Amino acid sequence: MPADLRAAMRTFATGVCVASTYRDTSQGRRHDAVTVNSLGSISLDPPLVSLSFRRNSAFLGDLLTVGRWAVSILPAGARETARLLAGPPAARAGSMAGLRAHPGERTGALVLAGASWLECGLRYRFDLGDHTLVIGDVLATGHDGWPPALVFLHGQFHTVADPPPATVDLSGPPGHWGEAP
Repeated sequence: MPADLRAAMRTFATGVCVASTYRDTSQGRRHDAVTVNSLGSISLDPPLVSLSFRRNSAFLGDLLTVGRWAVSILPAGARETARLLAGPPAARAGSMAGLRAHPGERTGALVLAGASWLECGLRYRFDLGDHTLVIGDVLATGHDGWPPALVFLHGQFHTVADPPPATVDLSGPPGHWGEAP
């Protein structure tokens, strides 16, 4: 069943993000960042998002200790960043110094240049199967224009390059596709 589930889920296109957090040590602040595709919008009021990590993840351990993180939603030009941060902790640590990033004002977690971003504070955590789902309050957001999006589909990175609308109307009723307000 896990192989079948993995094969089926490979046909579902997801956005590509980098989650970042840190841990304060006796040698100073140690940042970590990891590529994820599990970002979900949970609620607009209050603003909540979710991420999912393997239970034994060192990154998850740091996130749960600090209780704060940032998510950078990657543009199409960030394929190499996504690849570099998709590996094990030791490989990611070597890539951290080369990131174009700055600490977020609300969380201190790294926000990548050129990406849309969210800064989050831990509200809930749920251990589900072999993963932990974290739900965070969105503390701050921002974006760096409307670059083409990076998505993951069939085990590879792709670009969504349809131009964005000239304006985005957020004044409509709340809800999702197929939902009545």
